[in-house]
Amino acid sequence: MISPEKQAALEERMAKLGVVEAELVEKFILGSGAGGQKINKTHSCVYLKHEPTGLEIKCQASRSRELNRFLARKELCDALDEIRLGRASKRRQEAEKIRRQKRRRSRRSKQRSIQDKRILSQKKNLRRSPGRDD
Repeated sequence: MISPEKQAALEERMAKLGVVEAELVEKFILGSGAGGQKINKTHSCVYLKHEPTGLEIKCQASRSRELNRFLARKELCDALDEIRLGRASKRRQEAEKIRRQKRRRSRRSKQRSIQDKRILSQKKNLRRSPGRDD
C-alpha cells in the first residue's frame, strides 16, 4: 500500500515535469519470472508509455499491481529528469561499469600484466637468503 503522502509527492513531481495522465498509455501485462503461480496468472506487470516523448517503462518489481503502477510512474519521472538535465542515470552508469569490467583485455594489456608479474617474481627471488638452493 502506498501512503497518501508518497502518492501526493509523485503527483506533484509529475505536474512539475509536465506529465499529464491523459498523455500516458497504460497497459497491464501478464507477469513472468520468479514468484510462482501467483505472478504467472495475474496481469500485474505495468507498461507505461509517455506519448509526447515516446518513453516506454515496464515495471514488475512487485506482485501488487498498484505498487507497480506507482513505481512505473516514478521511473518515468526519473527518466524524464535524466533527459531534461542531460545526465546519465545511475543504472546506466552501473551497467556500463559492469560491461567494462567484463570486457576482454587487449593482447597488449595481457602482455604488460604478465611482464609486471615476471618483474615482481624476480624481485621476490632476490629476497631469498643466499645459502639456500630450492
